Amino acid sequence: MRAYLPGAVLAAILSLVGPPSGAGVSAAEPPPDWPTGCDPARVRERLGKVGCSERDLLCGPHAPLSDRVAQDYQTRGVRLTAVYSNCSGKHAGMLALARHRDWPTAFYTRLEHPVQQRCLTEVSRWTEVPAADIRTAVDGCGVVCYGMPLRNMALAYARLGSGEQGAVPAGATRASGAHRQEPLPAPRSRVIEAMLRHPDLVAGEGRPCTEMMRAHPGRVITKVGAEGVYCALLTQQRLGVALKVTDGHAIASALAMAAVLEELGLRPRPASLIARPSVNTRGETVGELRVNGGLEQ
Repeated sequence: MRAYLPGAVLAAILSLVGPPSGAGVSAAEPPPDWPTGCDPARVRERLGKVGCSERDLLCGPHAPLSDRVAQDYQTRGVRLTAVYSNCSGKHAGMLALARHRDWPTAFYTRLEHPVQQRCLTEVSRWTEVPAADIRTAVDGCGVVCYGMPLRNMALAYARLGSGEQGAVPAGATRASGAHRQEPLPAPRSRVIEAMLRHPDLVAGEGRPCTEMMRAHPGRVITKVGAEGVYCALLTQQRLGVALKVTDGHAIASALAMAAVLEELGLRPRPASLIARPSVNTRGETVGELRVNGGLEQ
């Protein structure tokens, strides 16, 4: 099967690699939103708790995706630094892991670094793709990204909600009834809880991920990736979904995911994700983008 580079859709899986409670996150705090969020103040706070600072981040800044926020930053003269990266929360989590394991924090983004090797192992475990078969490249934020078929991305998301990790106990047989996969470690439930409780930190105001999750609280987790890749978990059905828009169109992938989730029972679809107007340079609406067709039975 064809392999795709998923980008940030695997952030939920990578967050399971992070340090346990107590390593910069106390049990009294909300679930650890730093692996998935990119709120600058929260990221700075998390970095400080593990003895790091913004200077340790190896990601570059992103301009705000929200026009309103971009205008606000411009008006206030905000200087964009690494902490303003869409992926700064993920990078902060990787630095926390390095600190917890007494690994060097320098060059933590490189494939040969222990942090990235640990991430590769975890991705392999959840997706059932052997580590040697996972294609690697450099993501837009500078860390390693992992190429694999869409089916395996969906499988990983399904396991987030199923309570299964993919490891069969040694010596288990079907006759003994002990062939079921081992239960997930505790961090999994905290990651799911964090994303469900803080959909604004998964993406942000006006972003499709956040809109889908807010429209159906507790029922779905959605995560946008790179170049038209999108993943989701239907929590009640314990069903993982992964799709790819071939030409990499980001808005089309969000509309497609909302339509697929609606067909799978997540109704109603957010109004903003039914169609998007096509506006020309004169500000005239000349058409619209919407999903045509449905799932093949």
